[in-house]
This record gives sequence, C-alpha cells and structure tokens, in this order.
Amino acid sequence: MSSRDEAAAAAIVSVAATWDGALVGVALAVFAASAWAKYFSTSASLRRIAAAPSPRISDLRSLLHPNDSDSHEDRDGPLVVVRGAVSALKAQIVSQSSGERGVIVQRTQTFLYNEWRGIFGWSFDLDSFIEKTRKEPRSCSVRSVPFVLVDGGYWPHSGFVHVSLDCSSHPLPLTTVYHHLHPVQATPYTFLQAIFGNGYAVGLLDEEKILPVGEEITAVGICRTQHGIVEIKSCPELPCFLSNMTKGEIEADLEVKTRILFWSGFVLGAVSISILSYAVVRNWQRWKSWRQVQQLHEDAQVQTSSDNGSDDVPDGQLCIICLMRRRRSAFVPCGHLVCCSSCAMSVERNSSPKCPLCRQNIRSSIRIYDS
Repeated sequence: MSSRDEAAAAAIVSVAATWDGALVGVALAVFAASAWAKYFSTSASLRRIAAAPSPRISDLRSLLHPNDSDSHEDRDGPLVVVRGAVSALKAQIVSQSSGERGVIVQRTQTFLYNEWRGIFGWSFDLDSFIEKTRKEPRSCSVRSVPFVLVDGGYWPHSGFVHVSLDCSSHPLPLTTVYHHLHPVQATPYTFLQAIFGNGYAVGLLDEEKILPVGEEITAVGICRTQHGIVEIKSCPELPCFLSNMTKGEIEADLEVKTRILFWSGFVLGAVSISILSYAVVRNWQRWKSWRQVQQLHEDAQVQTSSDNGSDDVPDGQLCIICLMRRRRSAFVPCGHLVCCSSCAMSVERNSSPKCPLCRQNIRSSIRIYDS
C-alpha cells in the first residue's frame, strides 16, 4: 500500500472513530432507512402486479368501465399485465448501422477513459472528478414511432392495444444491434495528462439499440380508452413498464429484490442501532466523568478561596509549591502533607505524578481537615 493510500485509510478510520463511531452509525441508519423505504415500495409494487389481471389483448375492452364515453375518454382504467408482439402502426425506423427495422432506435456515444494514475502515482482530485463525470454518454438520441402490441397474427387483423410512452421514465427492453469502439488519437496534451495522472479518452464507444418489430414483450400499466382506441400507459409507482420477462418472471424478480432489501434494512438497522447505542453510552460516561472533574475543580477552588481568606499561615504550614496557601492535601500512598488542594490537583494531572517531597509515585490525594 502506498503512503497516499495509507494516509487516506488513516483519515477514513479517524472519521469513522469520531464520537465512538456515531458518524458511522448515523450513515448506516440512513442506508437502512433507504433500504426499508425501497422495500415497502417494491413489496407494494409486487402486490399490485400479482393482483393485476393478465387478459388477452382482445379482451382488454371488457375490463374498462362500461359507461366510458367520449366525455370520459381520459379516464384511467385498471392496472393490467398483457403480453404481445410489437407491431408498428405505420412506418418503421431503419437502423443506420445495422439496417434492422424497429419502432424505437436509441444511439449513444460514450468516451472511455483510462484508469492509470500517472508516473507520479497521483492525480488532481478536481480533474479526477471532472473525468468521472465525462464518462457519462456524450450524446444520446432516441427516435420512436407509434406502435401497438398484437395478440397473435398481425395488426389490424387481430386484437391490439396502443402503447403510450408519454411521461414514461422506465427502462425499455431494447436489443443491441450495433457495438463498435473507435480509438481516439493521442495528442501532445494527452502526454501531459498521462504524466500527471489525469484521465484521458482512449476510445469512443458507439452503440445502437432497437425495439424490433415482432418481439414478444410484456406491458405492465394502466389500461384506458383514448379516442375510442384501447391504450396502455405506464404507472409511475411501478418499477417497470415494458419488459422481456413474463408476468411470473417479473413477480419472481421482485420477490428476490424484496428479500434482499428486507434483510439489508434489517442488518443495517441492527448494526446502526448497536453502534449508536454504544456511542451514546460511551459519551454519557465521558460526560459524567467530565462533570465529576468539573465538580472537583469547583470544590478545590472553594477550598482555595477559604484558605486564602484565613488568617496568616505559619511558615511551617505553607504549601511547598506555591508558598501562599495552607497545606491541606496528603498524597497517597506516601502520606506527605506538603501541598494545598489546588497544587495537589495540579500534581495529580501530570503524566507521571510524584510527591514533590519524596519523589515517590502517587495515586491520588486526600483532603485533611483540622479538628
């Protein structure tokens, strides 16, 4: 491990040990709360999808409200799960790279950067952050045409449902049809970037994905009528809209995710509660110890002020350290009564406390009162 990595590890350990791990406990509690929130959201989605009917596309109209009319065309219907083949309403989109036809074509271009730290083994943190952000796609273009899901055969000779992608942010079941890496030519500036460990582009990844015509997909969404046509749109509360998986596979996938989220939230929550409880107890004990020391210090100040306010002290009774106050404290175990209370406390706070008279190690001091 390099010296830089050791310093970073030491800094992480010091931050983690702050307040007896209270920061780590709070961070784990945040992660646990996030896991529980995702668990409840995913389990609710699983229950809704499991309870949703999965009729044939030709039977969707029978599930809609019988009183739907032109004045209620935008009225949302039930949540349904249907599976059918993709079919374009009119024209299809032809992929420029592969020549395949589809209803959705997505093309992305992403710069790939090196992970070398440079000759000196370090890099500027700001530059590293900037280069990480540059790993996002440089350009992304999506083209789509209206399409439907058909229930066997070809549209319009069979039952169909129109798929609405409006206001949908769910991932699409696209198929990669083109994947090519273009190398990036090095420049003199690239040489300087390599020396100082700054990330530099080594290639441009060009990808193209499509949703081909005729592919069997599953739609999980709200069914409604729009201008007399049965339509299915996405539900924002659900984790998916269009998928290559069947309804049973979607339910199985969500069940696995709910188990993972449940146990993640349980374990993280238990660990965070343990760490926070330990931190609270430890800091409470430290606070009590600090209060006891403060109380002793206040008592010593009161005793010192009472000593200062007394009559003149004979020379034989003066503290051998300050030569101003009466000897009041005896050291343990030697038993020498040679210091006032304030000086005795100062001696005890030393790293290696010793009696100022016999130089023997001492454990504490006791207050001596006159009869």
